[in-house]
Amino acid sequence: MKKKNSGRRGKFVEWLKSEGLIKIEGWARDGLTDEQIAANIGISRSTLNEWKKKYSDISDTLKRGKEVVDRQVENALLKRALGYQYNEVTQEKTWSDDLGIYEMSVTKIVIKEVNPDVTAQIFWLKNRKPKDWRDKQDIQHSGNVEINNPMKDLTAEELRKLINK
Repeated sequence: MKKKNSGRRGKFVEWLKSEGLIKIEGWARDGLTDEQIAANIGISRSTLNEWKKKYSDISDTLKRGKEVVDRQVENALLKRALGYQYNEVTQEKTWSDDLGIYEMSVTKIVIKEVNPDVTAQIFWLKNRKPKDWRDKQDIQHSGNVEINNPMKDLTAEELRKLINK
């Protein structure tokens, strides 16, 4: 018996078109998880995982979008670890007699300093230089460890006698 063609295409077809791929990349760039992206598409996360395996365009698009946001987070973490300066601009509404309206005018610009963040530094170093900065250190020992046990040659009966004394 021949299977009847209902004319319905798989949902994935729409998402393989450039418009669909642009949406997927944008969601990934916005920091959405695969689960959130799958929900936006209207599928389960497991279906999205299958699509990533079957269709390299979808997999590549997700990687490309996530790479952008990963770089932004890395840059922000590094900036926070090192500390930085920024300008704080204070504005005030003032009445303009010439125009007969309120205008926003800059009253002052103050250079503010954000101190380096020790937690960000530790996180950065533990991940970038794990051999030097991880909490667990691997220590290797060579040679013998000798234990001086004065009772090693005693029999069980002799040990019982010592205990009962």
